[in-house]
Amino acid sequence: MKGIILAGGAGSRLHPLTSVVNKQLLPVYDKPMIYYPLATLMAAGIQEVLIITSPKYLESFEQMLGNGSNFGMSIQYKTQSLPNGIVEAFLIGESFIGKENVALILGDNIFHGSGLGRKLEAFAASKGANIFAYRVSNPEEYGVIEFDKDFKILSLEEKPLNPKSNYAIPGLYFFEPSVKEAAREVEKSTRGELEILSLLKIYYHAKNLSVTLLPRGTVWLDTGSPKALSDASMFVQIIEERQGHKIACLEELAWRLGWITEHKLRNLADSYPNSSYKAYLIKLLDQPIGKNW
Repeated sequence: MKGIILAGGAGSRLHPLTSVVNKQLLPVYDKPMIYYPLATLMAAGIQEVLIITSPKYLESFEQMLGNGSNFGMSIQYKTQSLPNGIVEAFLIGESFIGKENVALILGDNIFHGSGLGRKLEAFAASKGANIFAYRVSNPEEYGVIEFDKDFKILSLEEKPLNPKSNYAIPGLYFFEPSVKEAAREVEKSTRGELEILSLLKIYYHAKNLSVTLLPRGTVWLDTGSPKALSDASMFVQIIEERQGHKIACLEELAWRLGWITEHKLRNLADSYPNSSYKAYLIKLLDQPIGKNW
């Protein structure tokens, strides 16, 4: 399975923060926002990732993450000239996807929860399209999914005034390779975008769309507004300070997954400037319980 991170967009809701920097390069507490969706894909066992961003910020992402070798991965980059919608990611990434299943995650979405990675790994060989449902108190602000007690999907709506359920669709989707062809069928909406809900409805009408309820203990955060960005930063800070481990530390995750060696991790840590991040990596290596902690 391969992974795509859509890290473009204008970030208009975060203006003026995004007047000179891409949204996904903004900090969420102690790490750039892009680290969090990348960590989600890594936890799902995905080692080949395509990052799609605007031409203006391509070099910044390349400088930050390189070709992925520091994390035992392969990271490629492509550009999206205009914010034409989520579905365009599959058109841009057509050659990257090839004949493999693909996971698409939005660059401003953060997921955190025990066992989430193992749950996501199960979609590596899944059929059709697979999405998630997450209970929220303000469903009118999201794409909303309605389903019965057997998880049979009844309806899909985009930001409805009168939502039929309290379940939002988070920005993480799993598709079989046919998504490349399905994406070509999507027509632009009235706001001029290739909407993800339009793509999902193609699979829904073909009875090839499945939904999985994210466990109650899972946290999903959309960091697209100033308040949401601040809330996400506070969440990460509280968890890290309380539990003593970092969320979305890419080097640690790669090491625990066995993608890089302890020697590689130590060399990376030694090469970083003095910071709490460097100190954390060194402390990891010096713990007697080490990798199994």
